[in-house]
Amino acid sequence: MTTTAPKKKLFIRTYGCQMNVYDSSRMTDVLAPLGYEPAADPEGADMVVLNTCHIREKASEKVFSELGRLRSLKTENQQDGRDMIIAVAGCVAQAEGEFILQRAPYVDIVLGPQTYHRLPEMVARAERASAENRGGTGKPGAPRPGVGVLDTEFPVEPKFDHLPMPSASGPSAFLSVQEGCDKFCTFCVVPYTRGAEYSRPAAQVLAEARKLVAEGARELTLLGQNVNAYHGDSADGAVWGLGRLIRELAEIDGLARIRYTTSHPRDLDDDLIRAHAEVPQLMPFLHLPVQSGSDKILRAMNRGHTGADYRAKVERLRALAPDLALSSDFIVGFPHESDADFEDTMALVRDVGFIQAYSFKYSPRPGTPAAVMEAQVPEEVKSVRLTALQALLLEQQGAFNQSCLGREMDILLDRPGRHDGQMLGRSPYMQPVHVAGSEDLYGQVVRVRISSVTANSLTGTLI
Repeated sequence: MTTTAPKKKLFIRTYGCQMNVYDSSRMTDVLAPLGYEPAADPEGADMVVLNTCHIREKASEKVFSELGRLRSLKTENQQDGRDMIIAVAGCVAQAEGEFILQRAPYVDIVLGPQTYHRLPEMVARAERASAENRGGTGKPGAPRPGVGVLDTEFPVEPKFDHLPMPSASGPSAFLSVQEGCDKFCTFCVVPYTRGAEYSRPAAQVLAEARKLVAEGARELTLLGQNVNAYHGDSADGAVWGLGRLIRELAEIDGLARIRYTTSHPRDLDDDLIRAHAEVPQLMPFLHLPVQSGSDKILRAMNRGHTGADYRAKVERLRALAPDLALSSDFIVGFPHESDADFEDTMALVRDVGFIQAYSFKYSPRPGTPAAVMEAQVPEEVKSVRLTALQALLLEQQGAFNQSCLGREMDILLDRPGRHDGQMLGRSPYMQPVHVAGSEDLYGQVVRVRISSVTANSLTGTLI
């Protein structure tokens, strides 16, 4: 008679960007051989991971607030004779690892975003230490502190060399091709928390892409902190840029769509611009953060480009690919930003036109040069400017959605809708599109005519 060890439950709460979503899925992969399977909530979980992001305002405070709730849950489990491992991962962990263990000593593991391939070893150490803490008896007892495993060292060898290949869980999949950033924008923590730019070898990327497509992925989103800085070694000894990589990926049979994010204007080269016109699988939607329209502020941000540089690249893109649409990132209220500087941003938005955008008030990030700059903008001024900018951006988004009425589009249906007989998918421009149809259409790219428009989604009729 054989018995199977009971599965352990793993809950991961993910904050922030698509890179963190990807990292969370990879942590799930590396913990599967230890018997962990995903849980829907932290209650009843044997391990909880907070995969953190340092980009948003008051990121650390939000993490400690969530840790406080988990502490109560962990204490209840220990009093019932069960353990719960608490781990903090991601950029906040990288930047503030030792402080986390000091302020929240019940945390068991703190790991940076470049170390999750070593997570099984950390978990094994935490489980051994926990067993020793309770004397190896497994009996209920007083709440015990965490075991304090800290790993924020950047690996000598790329972590991708030690990870299992991911599996596709639906028709859309992420494919990490590049990590880190060498740009050192004065407001950004990424170079400090993610490290220097690293591009995966082309053969490794292509092999992973073929596996994902064979498992049912129809759309791949190429990920990187500065993805269009990709410069991967290839088998023929050449160094491929992102444009060449996209062309090679487009040759994979069954791959219908390619996207990439996030980009820096400085690395949008001619070959990548041409790829938008020459590769049908490359979607006509580009997220190209500009942050500000003021040259003075762009210099203070160390962006390495001007407003005119940004406009010129957009003009070249649209000259070759007229149907291309843009989204962007904006920061208002950066130190020294005057009314005239803010108006330069508004002018750039009017000139370029965006169908989607992420806009925020500047907030200092500890350890970044901008955090100690003089002439910080008052909060009330930031709020007024952000309201004006978002009103303009929403107006542009609404106008673009209205322009889609009556258009025919190819939609990748990737989930059931909220109503019976309804499917939901994404347009080439990332808009949610509702379509009347059966679940047999799941994973298919279908042709629809847009029949109605709301502020946040479209409805289409199958052709």
